[in-house]
Amino acid sequence: MLRSARSPLWTGRTSAALRAGTASRRGYAAITDLASYPKVGEQLHGFTLKRVQQVPELELTALQLQHDKTGAEYLHIARDDSNNVFSIGFKTNPPDDTGVPHILEHTTLCGSEKYPIRDPFFKMLRRSLSNFMNAFTSADHTTYPFATTNAQDFKNLMSVYMDATLNPLLNEHDFTQEGWRIGPENPLAIESDASGEAKRLVFKGVVYNEMKGQMSDASYLFYIRFQDHLFPAINNSGGDPPKITDLTWEQLKKFHRDHYHPSNAKLLTYGNMPLSEHLKEIDARLARFDKISVDSEIKMPITLEDGPKNVTVKGPLDPLVPADRQHKTSVTWLMGDTTNVVENFSLGILSNLLMDGYGSPLYRNLIESGLGADFSANTGYDSAGKVGVFSVGLNAVKEEDVPKVREAIAKTLLEVRKNGFDQIKVDGILHQLELSLKHKTAHFGMSIMQRLKPGWFNGVDPMEALAWQETVSAFKARYAKGDYFESLLDKYLLNDKTLTFTMEPSESYSQELVEEENNRLAEKIRDATKKFSSEEEAQKYLEARELELLEVQEKARNEDLSCLPTVHVKDIPREKERKPIRHSKLGDVKVQWREAHTNGLTYFRGVQNLKNLPDELREMIPLFTSAIMRLGTRNKSMEQLEELIKLKTGGISVGYHASPSPQSINSFEEGLSFSGFALDRNVPAMYELLRTVIIETDFDSPEAEQKIRELLQSSASGAINSIAESGHSYARTFAEAGLTPVGRLNEQTGGLTQVKLMTSLASRPPTESLQDVTQKLKAIQSFAITNVKQLRVALNCGSESSTANQEALHHFLDSLPASSASLPYTSTATYPRNSKSFFPLPYQVYYSAKAVSTVPYVDASGAPLEILAQLLTHKHLHHEIREKGGAYGGGAYSRSLGGVFGMYSYRDPNPQNTLKIMAEAGQWARDHTWTAQDLEEAKLSVFQGYDAPQSVSQEGMRLFLSGIDDDMLQTRRERLLDVTAEQVQSVADKFLVQRAADSNLTVLGEMKEWADGKDGWDIQDLGMADKIQQMEQQMPEVAEGQT
Repeated sequence: MLRSARSPLWTGRTSAALRAGTASRRGYAAITDLASYPKVGEQLHGFTLKRVQQVPELELTALQLQHDKTGAEYLHIARDDSNNVFSIGFKTNPPDDTGVPHILEHTTLCGSEKYPIRDPFFKMLRRSLSNFMNAFTSADHTTYPFATTNAQDFKNLMSVYMDATLNPLLNEHDFTQEGWRIGPENPLAIESDASGEAKRLVFKGVVYNEMKGQMSDASYLFYIRFQDHLFPAINNSGGDPPKITDLTWEQLKKFHRDHYHPSNAKLLTYGNMPLSEHLKEIDARLARFDKISVDSEIKMPITLEDGPKNVTVKGPLDPLVPADRQHKTSVTWLMGDTTNVVENFSLGILSNLLMDGYGSPLYRNLIESGLGADFSANTGYDSAGKVGVFSVGLNAVKEEDVPKVREAIAKTLLEVRKNGFDQIKVDGILHQLELSLKHKTAHFGMSIMQRLKPGWFNGVDPMEALAWQETVSAFKARYAKGDYFESLLDKYLLNDKTLTFTMEPSESYSQELVEEENNRLAEKIRDATKKFSSEEEAQKYLEARELELLEVQEKARNEDLSCLPTVHVKDIPREKERKPIRHSKLGDVKVQWREAHTNGLTYFRGVQNLKNLPDELREMIPLFTSAIMRLGTRNKSMEQLEELIKLKTGGISVGYHASPSPQSINSFEEGLSFSGFALDRNVPAMYELLRTVIIETDFDSPEAEQKIRELLQSSASGAINSIAESGHSYARTFAEAGLTPVGRLNEQTGGLTQVKLMTSLASRPPTESLQDVTQKLKAIQSFAITNVKQLRVALNCGSESSTANQEALHHFLDSLPASSASLPYTSTATYPRNSKSFFPLPYQVYYSAKAVSTVPYVDASGAPLEILAQLLTHKHLHHEIREKGGAYGGGAYSRSLGGVFGMYSYRDPNPQNTLKIMAEAGQWARDHTWTAQDLEEAKLSVFQGYDAPQSVSQEGMRLFLSGIDDDMLQTRRERLLDVTAEQVQSVADKFLVQRAADSNLTVLGEMKEWADGKDGWDIQDLGMADKIQQMEQQMPEVAEGQT
């Protein structure tokens, strides 16, 4: 997986503080007791302990070791947490833009010396109970992490990961499959294809198509081109498609030899498993290597001492943004050395104060002023490298406003320097830090690994980075002396040592990409032809090579996997521990209580049930939930409300809720959901803030309409990139819309229908009123939350705070309106059924989905449908769509609660072939002979989700939000464990074969002849094609008018 964005220290609305996971005081003392570990300087199993540090506030002990023979660095974090984590990573400075680190990340996982089978990584996905398995290519390092609560599973996965990274086979077929190759578009159809299309030579490869998809995301493109100019020493680790096809197999193998060596490795383990066991296993893997000299150079950005510098590059048109707002621009400063942990932390807080929230100075002066619709992808403080980087930028900027953005940023920084920050804003951030240490998460180990690794590879001491309280205390002490943030502004930002990076639109950008690829392909084919006596011979060779790869892929489907370790279904407990939950009533309001150790926090959730909600109001709920967190009230501005939210809570939110009944897919609950958490002492304040933003938001203020326009423009600005990133999800949502009532609701509120509505409203000219929109938002407000039996509440808190929580909830309910406006029933919008829908979008790859309705949660067929989804994914669709077809992803899913079974592809170069595979998948599954091992692996895959660790804040939420009680869950669990091959074949026949004509298809991507209103395809145009054409016609005229 590509992770090219450099991870910042400080992210999100609340805090990126290291979050505390599940631990008990007794366990903390036992697991982290220094007496149970060697002393500094002592050797153990080939390692020498260099340093030890206890971190009481995080209830952990960190031990830093070094491998004696190879110099490999190792950090063990001992903590009473059964969700154990392992990670091995390497410094991988990319030598060019061919994406060799990214392609190597893929190919290392395709087979190794100890596990010489094809693709053991994906095969381990179904032989494990892990709750996380992946690999990440970052800008200058590559990491391979996993997490599991099963001790044997941990040992199995560590063995596979260590052998895959240190001893991979790196076969040429794996390189051409995962990296790139030239081959006929559809080699199996060559003989039957009279048109010759099947023989047409094209570029193929999983990473190649993945990166074509990435480059369709304009935000990613802006970010990566910005990085190209700020960090020219760090090439594109993911790979630039025009350069990927320059990479050779020999270069890939050399890069592995040079970089994937223990001397260049950093290993991390976390959790409650014994350190000595880890050391024995890791030393056994490392001992065969000798220490070598490696490229661990920390790459630096360009100097800006001679600034200001300006760079302008070309980019694509965004059809969901107005034609005159197609520019993106940012201003960047280089900050201090990130190894200065306290200053680095402080700069993260400064960044938060400058731009986090609607009341922040940069938001007000850049976005609220109308200069742009949203912050650019590189905005924020990036501390992943040796030198911190601070950037501020905007999307959807008018050409004439590009220089004004820089001016507005400079003016804002000067104003902040003069006026400083209100104490309440700083107190709010410190309060968030306090909460971050108390808030329990189930995946603390993965979180800590992801936060430590980037800095660790760039010289940041991981021990210092873990010393959280020391860092916070040092910050507070420096801040208390006064003028601290002002001094940081003086030191780093109040100067012209900047890089201004701008992306301007080019009407020919997309066409130039196509032409470049065609020309490059022709050149590569000419080069290949030189090795043969004729073009025909070269064509035959490339066809034969493709067929050879297909043969290798086909053989791998049935290869002996006995060398791979596995856990077993017998390791899965037949009965799951039940968490005690009690129920009460306050008046007409039902209350669900989950009392557990919450570290002094209370978690609140509420659902207001809405019946007969008209479509015209439902489709406005996403805008309503954004608006109430933006507009403010008659008595308080949103800035003041945000200050109180940060000072008194860990966050509050309002959202749309829709859930099918477990008993019937045609019955459902719909409404608004509310949530928040706070320290026990602040619960009354949390309730008052929720009540205020929901009931008192002022939609009639003079500024309200302009702020609503801002929200609409921000939504439109990010829509095209959101679809590019998650196109398969949008395709699935639309395919499901015509199948079930909840599918229709989800499409209206979060699918392409919602995108179309929001972008349509965003395109209204300022002269056209939004009064009709405002009236609908006010209508929603009138019934959003009431103290009646349509409201129900869930509270997760400590038993010691239950009485106080009941009193606070009682006061909250008394403050709510006792009744609400009645909702008139209106006719509902319908979505196609038995349909084939195509959405033309300006992408280089495709996203597709096929869906069919099935059964409700309590139906006995639900369990074999879940197993069928895993079997189709791992035994058929991954093989056909990804390995053979070259798509980045493909699989099947079963919505156990939603009553839908579906298949999808992601960043797919060959959708026609994918649709054929999906059409035949049911028959394939029905006729396939499923072995006991197949079922065993599918069940393990399913239970990775069922038995994943859960944070205390989520306990009881399945029952509260979906109505699935413990008895239903236990029945489903037993049915899953007992699924037979005959049941799988039966549901495949019943739902995928017999009901094939009732399924829906959706495809997103570039319009081609095969879908141009023919063969039953319904073109569902979002208006993008027309907008692009209009923009291309308008842009030359605009240019002429400005010369």
